[in-house]
Amino acid sequence: MTDPSRDPALGKIDRTVFERQIAPRLGADRNDVVLGPTHGVDFGVLDVGGRAVVVATDPVSILPDLGLERAARFALDVVLTDVAVSGISPSHLSISFTLPPEMTDEQFAIVWEAIHEECVDLGIAIAAGHTARYAGISYSWVGGATVLGVGNREAVVRPDGARPGDALLLTTGPAVEAVALLSSLFGDQIDVSDAVLEDARACLDDSFAVRDALTAAATAPVHAMHDVTEGGLAGALVEMSEGSGTRFEIDRSAVPVRPAVQAVCEALEMDPWRATSCGSLVIAVDPGDVSPVVEALEARGTTVAEIGRVEAVDGPSGTDSEVRVGGAVLEHPGVDSSWAAFERFAEY
Repeated sequence: MTDPSRDPALGKIDRTVFERQIAPRLGADRNDVVLGPTHGVDFGVLDVGGRAVVVATDPVSILPDLGLERAARFALDVVLTDVAVSGISPSHLSISFTLPPEMTDEQFAIVWEAIHEECVDLGIAIAAGHTARYAGISYSWVGGATVLGVGNREAVVRPDGARPGDALLLTTGPAVEAVALLSSLFGDQIDVSDAVLEDARACLDDSFAVRDALTAAATAPVHAMHDVTEGGLAGALVEMSEGSGTRFEIDRSAVPVRPAVQAVCEALEMDPWRATSCGSLVIAVDPGDVSPVVEALEARGTTVAEIGRVEAVDGPSGTDSEVRVGGAVLEHPGVDSSWAAFERFAEY
């Protein structure tokens, strides 16, 4: 079995590769690009006629074993969240499907109907697309999408905007997505009780972040917001700290970890802090805005907790940025802790 921790080709490229190979080669230099590709930032910003156009691109993943409608809604939320964390509502979607040959027209119709209905509910127009079947394509990666959102430039929230003195909030909790997917796809191979497995599978219904991100941004001036994806909570915290040049002090006991998530992680020897959790957000706000943001999110039925604070670093350049948990420095994991479990089960 391949060890993903030793394979540099797996997962997102690291900061070194990005800065060496991608950042210096970004095509033509245009004045309307306010924010181009940036490591740790999932969206770009264009200035079009004085308005901010937030843009993000993601692969599209459909997991039929989740049920096609549920899988489509989950895939769409992952794509839309990269714009929603900017605080600007996604407004336009361009989506390309490169379908496996075995996917029938009837099955695709279920996927498309779910995407259409969710876009209607969120006020998103599907502006362009491409749909075809190709030999050699297999689940789950079946396409890609670009999302746009239009709003005021002053309203854009960046993941690297945390300020000294800010409070840090976490929604949903770590590893919720990874545990939900592993339990849904490979539950019969996980050594936990049926009750735990049922609770773990149900976590997928909480792995949606678009409405939470927009709710937080509409409630108070959010200084920074980042979704907890590859690399998990640890990765998100380190990326936000490095981007803002600040120190994050985190109270481990304040981080909400669901019992079913903890049980499945222990059974799989998987670190929940280093496992992807789409649907979870880290939000930096002024301490005076904690209560209204928490109340607004809880009114949606979202779990949210204050988990730490942002502090200034000792040096003037921000090179001393770090995340500290209980006095120890938290490093970026590099490799998502759920990968080994997914790979192990996929080989059975």
